[in-house]
Amino acid sequence: MQKITTIPKMTVRKLDSHKGEFGKICIIAGSIGFSGAAAIAAKSALRSGSGLVRLAVPQSILPIVAAIEPCYTTIPLAEDSSGKISVKAVDAVLEAVEENDITAFGPGLGVSSGVKTILENLLRLDGIRLVIDADGLNNLATLGNWPDICKANVILTPHPGEMGRLWSGLLRKKMPLNRETIASEFASESKAVVVLKGQGTVVTDAKKIYVNTTGNPGMATAGTGDVLTGIITSLCGQGFNNFDAAVLGVYVHGLAGDLAAQEKGQVSLIATDVIDYLPKALLKCGSH
Repeated sequence: MQKITTIPKMTVRKLDSHKGEFGKICIIAGSIGFSGAAAIAAKSALRSGSGLVRLAVPQSILPIVAAIEPCYTTIPLAEDSSGKISVKAVDAVLEAVEENDITAFGPGLGVSSGVKTILENLLRLDGIRLVIDADGLNNLATLGNWPDICKANVILTPHPGEMGRLWSGLLRKKMPLNRETIASEFASESKAVVVLKGQGTVVTDAKKIYVNTTGNPGMATAGTGDVLTGIITSLCGQGFNNFDAAVLGVYVHGLAGDLAAQEKGQVSLIATDVIDYLPKALLKCGSH
């Protein structure tokens, strides 16, 4: 396993650049009561440099989500009686995915048969780039041997609890105690890039491994994972490969959190503070 310590750099944008060069991304997220998760992920992607961000959400929460930030566009999706995305939304989701460079799936979606069916359809799409986080991971854990059907190019971003569910759903052995071992073994089994969040977030594709050095305990608050989803998805859309996007993403995410904590303190830190400090963090990584 190759240990990585160098952080990928942002490139300088050409003077004649246009928004289509910096990624068209689709984020499938949200349910009744969880509109914030969707908006946080999408706004984070915008702040991370995406040219176009489209946010696909259950139709009943679309007005709320659209009012939070005018710079992304929205796609209404059919929903079930509990306000979660319905299986009837499959065609709209697949159309949205086809029109974009990369898709994120999970923040605030909830767990249901409809969400699970849509995720299964996404996994079967040959060659699409797919970031799965939060409830996307919780639905994935119920799919059993999902790598057997997976044709997508996947990044998984679990926290320890989500990793425990993924592990027990896929592997028939006890999960190791060492975080690097957990991440690398799961990456090998799933053929995905794994981002195991927590103190010293581990990023691995089972060939290379990186342990993050930024971040602080103030980031242990609701919504910071959705921020990370937006950052990684944005970087993928801007041309980084999955591993490099994940490495740079967790570094920038933690650095923005550190900069925010210096100003606001760890106790008062909230997820939107991390978004607010993304510009300064990205400048330190070579963006202009």
